[in-house]
Amino acid sequence: MNRRLFKDAILRFAEAQRMSDLLDGLRVLLLEDEPLIAMDVEQLCLDNGAAEVITVRALEEIDPQAAVSSVDVAIVDLMLNGVSTLDFARRLQQGGKPFVFASGHSDADEVQASFPEVAFVAKPYAGADLVNAVAAACGRLSPA
Repeated sequence: MNRRLFKDAILRFAEAQRMSDLLDGLRVLLLEDEPLIAMDVEQLCLDNGAAEVITVRALEEIDPQAAVSSVDVAIVDLMLNGVSTLDFARRLQQGGKPFVFASGHSDADEVQASFPEVAFVAKPYAGADLVNAVAAACGRLSPA
């Protein structure tokens, strides 16, 4: 293997190791109604150190107060089965829980007006972008 390729491989490995600790020990609440996206994000969080990922596919599945108190951070899709999650996001905000929006819906301007300090990661996103946004929301990484 030539030295440049070896050096590049070592740098990629070091970056992967650094990222794997960004969510170390966090309990993550994932609001996502698309099963394949939910499975992908669950694995992404676990691969990056999360201790647990609780996935909710419909708001009726959870007690908002219990959910807010039992997690460290949330990843919130703007719509779950056609129902807005903005009221739930307000509960997270009132409860002092960090969260990010990860959505394919295009009303990011409205979200930024209501939640100017919350990151909005637009679908389709790279896994590193989502992990970095979650880590930044938790104060583990400087915001991009």
